[in-house]
Amino acid sequence: MQDPNFMIKIAVLAVYVGILFLIGILASRRIKSMSDYYVGGKKMGFWAVAFSARATGESGWLLIGLTGMGAMAGYSGYWVVVGELLGVFVSWQFMAKRFKKRSDAYGAITIPDYLSSHFKSSTHTLRIIAAAILVIFIVIYVASQIDVTGVAFKSMLGIDYKIGALIGFFIVLAYIFIGGFVAAVWSDLFQGLLMFLGLVLLPIVVWFSMDQGAGITAGLNAIDPTLTQIMGRSNDGWMNLFTILGFSMIGLGFLGSPQVYVRFMSIKNEKEIDKGKWVATAFTLLTDASAVTIGIFARIYFTKEGQDPEVILGNSGENVLSMITEEFLPTILVAIFVAIVLSAIMSTIDSLLILASSAITRDFYQKIFKPNIIDESLTKISRISTVIMAFVALIIAMIINYVSPDRQIFWVILFGWSGIAATFCPVIILSLFWKGYSEKGAIASMISGFMSVIIFNFIFKEMTDIGPYFVALDVLAPSFIAAILVGFIVSKKYPPRAEAIKMIEEIDALKE
Repeated sequence: MQDPNFMIKIAVLAVYVGILFLIGILASRRIKSMSDYYVGGKKMGFWAVAFSARATGESGWLLIGLTGMGAMAGYSGYWVVVGELLGVFVSWQFMAKRFKKRSDAYGAITIPDYLSSHFKSSTHTLRIIAAAILVIFIVIYVASQIDVTGVAFKSMLGIDYKIGALIGFFIVLAYIFIGGFVAAVWSDLFQGLLMFLGLVLLPIVVWFSMDQGAGITAGLNAIDPTLTQIMGRSNDGWMNLFTILGFSMIGLGFLGSPQVYVRFMSIKNEKEIDKGKWVATAFTLLTDASAVTIGIFARIYFTKEGQDPEVILGNSGENVLSMITEEFLPTILVAIFVAIVLSAIMSTIDSLLILASSAITRDFYQKIFKPNIIDESLTKISRISTVIMAFVALIIAMIINYVSPDRQIFWVILFGWSGIAATFCPVIILSLFWKGYSEKGAIASMISGFMSVIIFNFIFKEMTDIGPYFVALDVLAPSFIAAILVGFIVSKKYPPRAEAIKMIEEIDALKE
């Protein structure tokens, strides 16, 4: 006889999937052009864009990765919250409006579009490099999200990893195939609300259900006193510094990542950005802090002094959320949390697949090979390329699971995130704030950022003496710095074209 609790979870999941398909069908009615499919016709409101940008930026990493990190790191895990909060606020406050104004003036609907127009490119070199790197890292990032889907189904529903990954994969592929960017943003708003409510309310419920005793600090100290050290758990001061930097520098990824910045292209106008800024900042603060707190509560409740937390809570704490919901919530709410976890994952997968599709369809096929092709034909090609990219990512996810069954989800996802961020964020930052930045400098930044992620991950981390420090720091911060320095040096050697500088000055002088 089938477990009634399992059937309740499946029923709730079915309702959730039904809502996503309804969103896809409604969104499909707004798809009349390439601009509609990739940026919603640039008519999206601030609530939808803010929730979509945050849901896309957080992914399954927030619910499974960051809750696990909170359990393993203790108080020092809050540095992730600080870093992300700063990254989101700086992005919305100082970069979003400038990027929106320029991308609108260029008529851009993709990031390579923006870059090619910004530098008044006379060749397709910049577009090809940007689109190619975008596709590579997006496929890796999507693969990591599909991987998390399988882990979530296994830990929260007891469904085999491969079956769970396939279910999640086909759900998200179906509704974005129908509705494109509009479906992605609308579903992100729905899924973001689920994530927000679930994460913010869960630690409150757990706190009042636990035996609070002497408090959180005393509870952690009874297990391991280093868990309450906000400046790091190591006796090595340099290791603590690198760990704090590694946690807080995750926020750099919000300063220009294409999957986030394409949302700024889609928003109605610059005034909507001022409103969305506060929604995005509040979402980040409350959800990230809640995720780390959930992990800390799980560490106190489920482990004791001397126990290996990974034996009890899973590799890197990946079972924290499923364990704490099963322990403290009734079955119907546990089922809703299964949907919330899938929301976090799918809100990222849908956006990334559309981004990869735009790179292939718009930046390769249309701009390079078929500049006169009609939008109607491109929309069909967009859907085909979305399906192809999705299946490639699925295959990579299965390979990751087979080759590295003991992988750490937090860091696997972070590698894909860092690759996209290190390649594009320095380029977006320099293009927005330095008129002396040139096309050759941008190409150098992208290539050096791309290569640095690989070098720091597979070479520096393996070095005997300094490797552990780079493991703690991770690849984003050093790759980010390398990309900016290389771009600066090359731009000084090969300055931008005079007409490109003049165009930028004219656009910036325009009032909204």
